[in-house]
Amino acid sequence: MPDIGDRIPQLSGTTGAGDTLRLSDCAGQWLVLYFYPKDNTPGCTSEAQAFRDLARRFAALDARIIGVSRDSVASHQRFADKQGLSFPLIADVDETWCRAFDVIHEKVLYGKHHMGVVRSSFLIGPDGRVRQVWRGVRVPGHAQTVLDALAAARDEP
Repeated sequence: MPDIGDRIPQLSGTTGAGDTLRLSDCAGQWLVLYFYPKDNTPGCTSEAQAFRDLARRFAALDARIIGVSRDSVASHQRFADKQGLSFPLIADVDETWCRAFDVIHEKVLYGKHHMGVVRSSFLIGPDGRVRQVWRGVRVPGHAQTVLDALAAARDEP
C-alpha cells in the first residue's frame, strides 16, 4: 500500500480505448490517480465530470489524470464517450491496481456487507513518489482539492 513518500508500483493496464498504459510512461510528470467504484453511477459520474471539467487546469500544471475501476474496457469506453472524458480509465478487472493501492475494503450498503472499491485518490510526483493520499473521498469539491494540492506541491522546494 503506497503511502506518502513511497514509490508507486510499476503497473500496466488496459484503457477504455484498448491501449496499454504503464505507470512508468508517466515518469517525469505529475499524476493524479483516482479509484472509483463503478461506471455510470451517480457519484462516480459526478467525480469523472469534475475531473473532466478541470482537466485543462491539471494539464497546465503538467499533470495527467487517470481513473481506475474494476469495470471492463467496453464499459469504460461507453462511460468515457458518454461523459466526454479526455483522460484514460484503466479497466482493473483483475483488481491488480486496486489491491496494489489498497482501495478494496469491506463496505456496507443497505445493511449488507461486501468488498468494494473505496473512493480514493493519489497525487504522485514526477519522481514517482506519492505526495498526497485521499481515502474515503466525498465527491463534491474533491477534484478542486486535488488541483489545489497539486498547485501547492509544485511550489514546494
